[in-house]
Amino acid sequence: MRPFRLLVLLLVSVAALPAAAQSPRTVAGVCGRTNWVCVSECIDAECVDKCMREGCEDALKRLKSCTSKAACAPDDTVCAAKSCGLTCEKSFEPAPKSPEKLASNPCEGDKAPKGTPVPQELVGTWVLSAASIPDVDQGAEERIDVQPRSDYARALQLTPNGCFVLRTKLDDATLGRGSTLDVRAWGRVEVKDKKHLALRTNDGQAVGPVCGKERVVPLSKGKFKGGEFTYAIEEKDSLVLTVPGATRQTFQFEREKQEAPEPQPKP
Repeated sequence: MRPFRLLVLLLVSVAALPAAAQSPRTVAGVCGRTNWVCVSECIDAECVDKCMREGCEDALKRLKSCTSKAACAPDDTVCAAKSCGLTCEKSFEPAPKSPEKLASNPCEGDKAPKGTPVPQELVGTWVLSAASIPDVDQGAEERIDVQPRSDYARALQLTPNGCFVLRTKLDDATLGRGSTLDVRAWGRVEVKDKKHLALRTNDGQAVGPVCGKERVVPLSKGKFKGGEFTYAIEEKDSLVLTVPGATRQTFQFEREKQEAPEPQPKP
């Protein structure tokens, strides 16, 4: 068989593979799956910033410049879509050809990840209230406590059967007008003892409108790292996670308060 004919057959056979069998592509110079996988495991804002800089920063700068020149009001999504719709679409990866089904609660159902039993004091949803900046250059333990940025809202859900969901919300201040994403990573919790736990990520999704159109972006083929922490409960409603190592980076979460039900009107 001639080399040229063999090459043609190979190209045809690859094109015939189903979408799930082909590895996900990341388009250079736009925001997409690679960024969302990276963001999904972040807790501090510095980490999110770094993830968003990888091939995404310039695209978002062009988009924000467009909406600025169009003089669109902050809450005017119609103006942004009309004036900068094409620029927005060029800033993000195209939507997947096969729509992903939304996993509304990954820790429920037969396919929910199961790790080690989680102590009752850890069970619940925790909202990030403060994070530290590690001194990476010096490797020192001294750190500066900072308030988390409101445009990177983060929460950690832990269930009794050892499942977790780490959620980061990216709003339009980060992604541009008409785009907001709820980036989630989930997997197994391994509670090793009364001071140590690990989060083993195995899946995730980025959900929300991109350029005004709803999307569910699968992150299952991403390269997740997971993380190990020491933990401590302070005053029952405060969870402190610390990364082992020279920097001792620390994250403080507050237990999410359940809203009291509205009183029923008297007959």
